[in-house]
Amino acid sequence: MVISRQEAPGPLLEICVDDVAGLEAAIVGGADRIELCSALGSGGLTPSRGFMAVAAKASIPVHALIRPRAGDFTYSETEISVMESDIAAAREAGLAGVVIGATTAEATLDVDVMRRLARVAEGLDLTLHRAIDVVADMGAALDLAISLGFSRILTSGGARHAEEGIEKLARLASRSAGRISIMPGGGVRPQNASRLLAVPGIRELHASCSQAAASEARLVELGFATETSRRTDADTVRALKALMRSGL
Repeated sequence: MVISRQEAPGPLLEICVDDVAGLEAAIVGGADRIELCSALGSGGLTPSRGFMAVAAKASIPVHALIRPRAGDFTYSETEISVMESDIAAAREAGLAGVVIGATTAEATLDVDVMRRLARVAEGLDLTLHRAIDVVADMGAALDLAISLGFSRILTSGGARHAEEGIEKLARLASRSAGRISIMPGGGVRPQNASRLLAVPGIRELHASCSQAAASEARLVELGFATETSRRTDADTVRALKALMRSGL
């Protein structure tokens, strides 16, 4: 699958997707970059190798989320090994980057695990995911991400939604001083994009741009689907990107 489009200047829009239809909708709608996942209903998990291989043919950069399970971000040795293998799979597929993170039981980024994962991912673009939202000292986490060569931090500012965490996002962007991109994510939509992009230093947004859709009754009856699901919507992607491109 190769879908071409013209690149446009201005703030960058990253869309998270968890299926092929979502990937296609995001690109058609004008996304600048893809975060490739599975199970977005659980906050996003590592995509399959097959999905990585398909996404690698896209015309825009694709970064794979590396998260082996739902829940916290404190991992066992076996889980760390799984993440190392998944990073290798992303590289072998030809993806542009990975989205990683790990914490300790003391609510700090796990320096040793972060270094280990970053070393395996050498040469790939690195994003620190929302594990940063559960640490006690986000400033220290930002400094660690910079020291390890991360390009950006995906964060809601420690809140459920980025709009609620905007004051902390502003402090992180100020502290970063252009050394790393702060990318708001969590509840980002066309209605609040202007407020987030008004924060000095913020030039990227992360969103799902999904809309609710009813599931087929028979699939719900058999337990294969919930009554409603959320699907990436090309028109919503297009609307958000148009707002960003217009200078709001």
